[in-house]
Amino acid sequence: MTRARGITEEAADAAVDTACRVLRLPTIRGQFAAAADKAERDQLTYRGFLAELLMGECEDRDRRRAERQVRGAGFPRAKWLADFDYGANPGISPAVIAALATCDWVRKGQPLCLIGDSGTGKSHLLIALGTAAAMAGFRVRYTLASKLANELAEAADDRQLTKTIARYGRADLLCIDELGYMELDRRGAELLFQVLTEREETASVAIASNESFSGWTRTFTDPRLCAAIVDRLTFNATIIETGTESYRLARARAAQAT
Repeated sequence: MTRARGITEEAADAAVDTACRVLRLPTIRGQFAAAADKAERDQLTYRGFLAELLMGECEDRDRRRAERQVRGAGFPRAKWLADFDYGANPGISPAVIAALATCDWVRKGQPLCLIGDSGTGKSHLLIALGTAAAMAGFRVRYTLASKLANELAEAADDRQLTKTIARYGRADLLCIDELGYMELDRRGAELLFQVLTEREETASVAIASNESFSGWTRTFTDPRLCAAIVDRLTFNATIIETGTESYRLARARAAQAT
């Protein structure tokens, strides 16, 4: 592309538009004209004007990347830490959740266990903390325990097990929800154990379960395998007990009483 001196503003705008398309700079392309007018009014230097344009492009690119990461995680619904009601569940420490929101545990490949009855906020926290990790740039995958076991069994039948386990192994954070809701047969439990072993001390696993660890023998019927899975998920883990009082049920009762 050749450059010419003394071109008109219309030609300059067209040249910038074309260059931004070629260089894939959509934010600069959309903001250039307004930014140029503002820079003229504010008497910005050339360096200041260029810095504002480039920083805007970088910030918008980070936002788009974070949105792609969140979509790619496969969360079933949007949940945010800012929306969590600590007043409804005073047993959960805001300071602990704030520390988890820094994602240092994901960076270190440490596990997270959220244990509590239905309606106590464990799935909310699982999704919200997973979302925070995705927005921070980590690769996150969300799945239900039963769905993961079924997917692994189908992959084994199709001779794709190694490939499937490797795909889950590439995620920086694997979020497994509803662990303990359904009994897994020995094969499903063994396949899940392979995924956990693949990630042990290298990449984080976060689980939400309605069963205490002592009750996992109902999910993993082989005692030795159950003990090995508990060991994988609790070594260096943060364990949060969300309790037994459903705040969803409490809200419903409160609404009926008014």
